[in-house]
Amino acid sequence: MLDRLLGRASLKERVAELEEENHHLERQLDAEKERRADAATERQQAEAEVNRLEDRVAELEDRVERLQDEEGESTFRAEETLSRARLGEVLDRLESFETEPEGVFTAYVDAERSLPGPVREAFGDRASLVASAAPCLAVTDDAGLLSACLSVPAPPSPFTEWADAVRLERSWFEPTGKHVVALVRSDLFAMGEYDGRERTAFHGFDSELKSQHSKGGFSQSRFERLRDQQIDSHLDRCRAAIEEVSPDRLYVVGEGSVIHEFEDLATATKPVDATGEPAEALDDAVRSLWTVRLRVP
Repeated sequence: MLDRLLGRASLKERVAELEEENHHLERQLDAEKERRADAATERQQAEAEVNRLEDRVAELEDRVERLQDEEGESTFRAEETLSRARLGEVLDRLESFETEPEGVFTAYVDAERSLPGPVREAFGDRASLVASAAPCLAVTDDAGLLSACLSVPAPPSPFTEWADAVRLERSWFEPTGKHVVALVRSDLFAMGEYDGRERTAFHGFDSELKSQHSKGGFSQSRFERLRDQQIDSHLDRCRAAIEEVSPDRLYVVGEGSVIHEFEDLATATKPVDATGEPAEALDDAVRSLWTVRLRVP
């Protein structure tokens, strides 16, 4: 009664209302804090998932790029320069490989021609490696067990063939029987007659060439003309020496700029670097001539 007389009853009711309202606001605040915490957690989870996906995308892009690079830059599985003994072993293995009819594919691919369709079909995605190895003898089989490209010192005419065995002849790769090797440079000639690998006769000479134009006397054009005449005269001597021997099989090696002059006489020609005196240079040239390069596509 005293509270009513003093007006405290209404104040207490107001205080109770305010406390209830404050409690309600506190619950709302707690609920908002919880909602914000949940939202923050969800945002963090979403950001983590975005980061994971971005990393995965980057990983896949790297893998695709690496595979494209590997496809675009195919390399030989093995490469080897075959020594005399090793060459014999490789040729023996190729000759011993036999299958059912039309199980082995052999082709001689000339570098000056586009890759034949049968070679592309036989080697599939490895055909580009065969093209890069050309000129070469290319061998494979229908089961994918055999794959080889060999440089050929004395090449046959281009061919493609499916058969039951590898098509090759030893004379394509090794010196066999009687033959002649002529080394021709613009200033040197050396010729050896051979029976297999044994040299049975030798003939050689060199020619003096004007090596530079003097500052006085005559013009540069006249100097070049005289030098060309000297080279022509030297090549005529070389041809006469070869024709005197009249070989059945002739291999002409030496400077690429002059050996083409003897293509009508030669079984095969090959540019080689051979320096020194005629006999020494010829030995060097013969080693280069019969060097065989093996590549495995």
